Amino acid sequence: MKIIVLMKQVPASDSALRIDESHSWIYEDNLEFETNESDAYALEAGLQLKERHNGEVVVLSIGPVRVQKMLREALARGADRAIHIEASSLRDPLTIASLAARAIETEHPDFILAGIQSDDLGYGETGVVLAEILGLPHATLVMEIEKTGDQSIRVKRELEGGWFQWVALPLPALLTIQSGITTLRYATLKGIMKAKKKEMRQITASDVDLVKKSMLEIVRCSIPQRTKQTRILGGSTKEAATKLVEILQTEVPVL
Repeated sequence: MKIIVLMKQVPASDSALRIDESHSWIYEDNLEFETNESDAYALEAGLQLKERHNGEVVVLSIGPVRVQKMLREALARGADRAIHIEASSLRDPLTIASLAARAIETEHPDFILAGIQSDDLGYGETGVVLAEILGLPHATLVMEIEKTGDQSIRVKRELEGGWFQWVALPLPALLTIQSGITTLRYATLKGIMKAKKKEMRQITASDVDLVKKSMLEIVRCSIPQRTKQTRILGGSTKEAATKLVEILQTEVPVL
């Protein structure tokens, strides 16, 4: 069984973000970066599948040279090898998925796993677009994976309102994994030492012949403005409390 896990490096959650001079993105030079949260859970899901059914876990990331640190961490946690497509300033899900598809097409995986969305842009599109390009069945917001045969699986999906759905899929398939579904493992000292000797294949975007104009244009980025507003709720204490609950349920909403 071969499992490919897509991973992305994003600005650390406690980073102080500053809009660049063009107002089209943020300054990245002084930022700390970390593994996208749901991608970390996708890696864990892949490693657990490998432990139950044997096989190989391959991690793939598209980005500048700095993403190799994240890939080495994934290798230290138990992934077998890595693929790094070197590219920068890619924020178009179609271009990213197309690059990944070209790198994956010679691998012939049984599973492709990805996080549900990235913490920086949050489009939630790359995984499902990749499935469409490769012509694979897919499921999103996956909580559990059960292998039911040599070429079939059942997955548990999270729906709205606390509901869940079980879906049967043939293999190969692409799944986007929900965050928080299990406990993430740490890299051991032994794993860190082994990771130094594991293969990391490096290719550039031009090597897969897909350097083209992005179909997505970010026109302007801005920091949300903070404002304060005071509302006086009149009437009796009971009437004011009832009105406050209604506001918190419908206008904010926090209840």
